[in-house]
Amino acid sequence: MRLSRRMASLSVAAALVLTLAYEAVPHARVPADDEQERADLFGAACRVRVNDSRVTAFCHNPFPETDRVSLHVECARWWDIDTDSSPVEAGPAQTVRLTGRCWKEVGDAWVSHRRAS
Repeated sequence: MRLSRRMASLSVAAALVLTLAYEAVPHARVPADDEQERADLFGAACRVRVNDSRVTAFCHNPFPETDRVSLHVECARWWDIDTDSSPVEAGPAQTVRLTGRCWKEVGDAWVSHRRAS
C-alpha cells in the first residue's frame, strides 16, 4: 500500500510539472498581414465635453494617416436643431478642437472618423 501512495503522488507531481511547463512555453506569433496592420493604425482619440448647451471635442491623432473628424450634436428638445460639423483634418501628431451647441440641453454628442482621400 505504501508503494502505491508514493507512485500516486509522483504521478500527480509529474502531471502538475508537465502542465505548468506547457503553460510557460511561449506560443508562436503569426506575423500580422501588412494591410491589416496598416488598417489598425488609424483614428484620432477624441474627448467630448458637454458644458450646459455647449459641446467641445478635442481629437489627437497619434497615427501617420490623416483622420477627418466631425462633431455630431443631438439636442434634447425636439424643436432644437441637431448639428453636424464640417470635417476637420487631424494630421499626424496633430490635435484639433471641434465645437457645437444646442439652444437648450444637449442630448448626445459624438465624433465620427473618416480616412482622408
